[in-house]
Amino acid sequence: MIKLSVNINKVATVRNARGGVIPSVVAAADVCVQAGAPGITVHPRKDARHITFQDVHDLTAMLAPHRKRVEFNIEGDPRPDLLWLVRDVRPDQCTLVPVAHAEITSQAGWPETTDVGEMRGIVKDLQSHGVRVSLFINPELAAVDWASDIGADRVELFTEPFARAAEAGGDVLKRSLEQYAAAAGRAHDRGMAVNAGHDLDLQNLPVFRQVPHVVEVSIGHALISRAIFVGLDRVVREYLAVLEG
Repeated sequence: MIKLSVNINKVATVRNARGGVIPSVVAAADVCVQAGAPGITVHPRKDARHITFQDVHDLTAMLAPHRKRVEFNIEGDPRPDLLWLVRDVRPDQCTLVPVAHAEITSQAGWPETTDVGEMRGIVKDLQSHGVRVSLFINPELAAVDWASDIGADRVELFTEPFARAAEAGGDVLKRSLEQYAAAAGRAHDRGMAVNAGHDLDLQNLPVFRQVPHVVEVSIGHALISRAIFVGLDRVVREYLAVLEG
């Protein structure tokens, strides 16, 4: 079964809009865990507009008793302070993502022209601290090969293009699925596991499950948005049911 990692950034966004500690990201993570989610994802950005470094430490402590079942994934660009944080708390996985200036959310995966030598050093350093490393990439064969050459354990396929294709349907969707299947197959052949994330939801996820070799999806915005209306426990269970098929 494909594992679900719930991205709880939006819970912190609501908290930070008012200040204080409500809603609690730790309480949100606990609800997700109790509902059966096998993963929690956060993305502590440089401007701390949602998840803060303190949140990461608090979540590390909260998840400690559950770490045999629940994985902690920290996303972010490989800036010095984030790398220091990852080395300190040693999550199960660190997903390295490119961050564009003033972006609202991730816009694309790493360009395959990104310097291999520098990234290889970062990946090896995190791995030496017991952290599995995933690289956020576009669903392109060249990007998969780039990630493999760097020594990544996994790739995370950027799925916004798939989400738009799913809205279009027909041949557009068919070609998109073929592209993602080819990228996932290439990653598998090169010894990397495959994650996926961005704009996946209850409507398009059943279709995306057709892509082979995917072991984990990270879902935040759509999941938390629905939780506002039906509750976090229920929506986590809904996503788990879809992934169970």
